[in-house]
Amino acid sequence: MGLLFSILLQIILPVFILLFAGAMLHRIFQFQLSTLSKLLTYLFLPTIIFTNIYENEMEGGLLLEIGGFLFLQFLVLAVLTALFAKSTGMDPKLAATFKNSVVLNNSGNFGIPVSQLVFQANPIGSSIQIIVMMFQNILTYTYGMMNSASTNGPGSGMIKELFKTPIIYALFLGFIFYGFSIPIPDFLWIPLQNLADGFLAVALITLGAQVAYPALKHFSFLFFTAIFGRLIFAPIVAFCIITVLGMEGTVAQALFIASSFPMSRNSALFALEYDNYPDYAAQGVLVSTMLSSVTVTIVVYLSELLF
Repeated sequence: MGLLFSILLQIILPVFILLFAGAMLHRIFQFQLSTLSKLLTYLFLPTIIFTNIYENEMEGGLLLEIGGFLFLQFLVLAVLTALFAKSTGMDPKLAATFKNSVVLNNSGNFGIPVSQLVFQANPIGSSIQIIVMMFQNILTYTYGMMNSASTNGPGSGMIKELFKTPIIYALFLGFIFYGFSIPIPDFLWIPLQNLADGFLAVALITLGAQVAYPALKHFSFLFFTAIFGRLIFAPIVAFCIITVLGMEGTVAQALFIASSFPMSRNSALFALEYDNYPDYAAQGVLVSTMLSSVTVTIVVYLSELLF
């Protein structure tokens, strides 16, 4: 219990203090959420991706191993959620949101800060979360957008939207600078590090502001099934895949923890854009984020015991 309490106190509580601060400040000052979102998307996220890739010490074989795990995890969750939606006769619009809610997670605003706190003394763990976030972003603008757009006819423009995302270019540049050992002068590296150091606080305060006005209503069995799928079933699937692939150590810990993060806010944004039960999706993001204070604590604790 000492380890469990330590994880809650040193990792989860700091995250939720900043979430609470963001929610309270937004209620007082009414932040421009679109501005904060643009700062994260176009400045902080690309910077932390670039700096983590540039400083990473992962070998090519490890990247392939992580990629294989992520693809298998996606495949299992996508197939099982599709089968569940079909077997229950779910409305196609609700099915699209349900599938996105389970398959997509908040690997950026929530995942990276948590990983930074968990793996403070082990940068490999944080670098793995960067790869997870990149994979999740690709899924978001392919699988996620296709799910949502398909309810209004054939979707289009998915690849175009993906390549509008600056993190793709940050990843590309990071691998080029890392692969060719291109030196970065201090007058550029220092501001990059300052931005990367500020990401954790800005990301969590922004996420807190986004859930500052909860509208909790219309709970249903399917709603709680999606919550269960994202917070509990997804880590179980991850554990099974990790065991089958024989992963261990920091890699196994990082991927297991990464599988437990709450629903992606993009699932709510897509639901709003395509009118696929947007209230259901928004409530899912809020409730799964709140409950993750318990579930992510347990997963971090189990990762210490199991791997």
